[in-house]
Amino acid sequence: MYIGPYQLSNNLIVAPMAGVTDRPFRTLCKYFGAGHAVSEMMTSDQTLRMSKKSLYRANFDGELAPISAQIAGSEPEELAKAAQYQVSNGAQIVDINMGCPAKKVCSKLAGSALLKDEDLVARILDAVVAAVDVPVTLKTRLGYLNGHENIMRVAKRAEEAGIAALALHGRTREDMYLNTARYSLIKDVKSMLHIPVIANGDIDSPEKAKYVLDYTGADGIMIGRAAQGRPWIFREIDHYLKTGTHLAAPSILEVKEVLLGHLSELYEFYGEYSGCRIARKHIAWYTKGLRSSNEFRQHMYKVESTVEQAKVVEDYFDLLLDQGLIMSDVQTEAFSLLEV
Repeated sequence: MYIGPYQLSNNLIVAPMAGVTDRPFRTLCKYFGAGHAVSEMMTSDQTLRMSKKSLYRANFDGELAPISAQIAGSEPEELAKAAQYQVSNGAQIVDINMGCPAKKVCSKLAGSALLKDEDLVARILDAVVAAVDVPVTLKTRLGYLNGHENIMRVAKRAEEAGIAALALHGRTREDMYLNTARYSLIKDVKSMLHIPVIANGDIDSPEKAKYVLDYTGADGIMIGRAAQGRPWIFREIDHYLKTGTHLAAPSILEVKEVLLGHLSELYEFYGEYSGCRIARKHIAWYTKGLRSSNEFRQHMYKVESTVEQAKVVEDYFDLLLDQGLIMSDVQTEAFSLLEV
């Protein structure tokens, strides 16, 4: 699969998720087989560009190419300038956010709220594509309201504007993340366009990935929430698509090592205070469903230092291993420890 001149190693892409897809997370997902990853969305508001949060989100140091920076906003000129800024900052692909359903984003007529104004959508697409010499991609939804899906018109206009690839979430803004993703319109969009189309929404297993690719004819799939605490989902899907067989789930020992490594990267990236606090949600995702994990998390949330946090995580996994339920680091599957 290509995005502009960039050939991806496969067609599995990490979805941009605010507060999640920072550089440590993107790097980890790429290590586990994701062919591409898109950054957290960064506001086009120039007054916020140098804020601490924005600087973290725009940190691409040492990241595997191609580097994709997502921008969000509602003013064509501001978005064009934001695209230019991110390219000067190292981005090789710029992604426009027209899919975020969050109230605080939509209240500023950004994200999926843009789908209410197709003229504004067109002006934004034209302005950003004209502003940079790198591929520009678009992430969006089926429409703003159920029963008023306008993705066919938006997608056609995106292709006409020169958008290099379209990632399409199979819900409207009204759906938020409720109901189930719908793939029929993604299929229709793919049959109409000549640019790559990437299907997104509820892809949480190798079988679901294959089904969505087969049904929609999409060029690739984008995975978001299913990768939280489970970055190895990319190697599992990649293996299944290539062989039709399943990889064994990771052992508890591997999960422990991956999580501790992830924590180390978060601590180095964010520092002591923020690193400890940002790590909490990741620890919760990695340990969800494991034996006695609720009690462990309640204790972990109270820890205030990175050293102590890493220690309680290590102790928890060592306890699981010491219970003798896993005989080696390559045998019993991690999820045999799920609570019943």
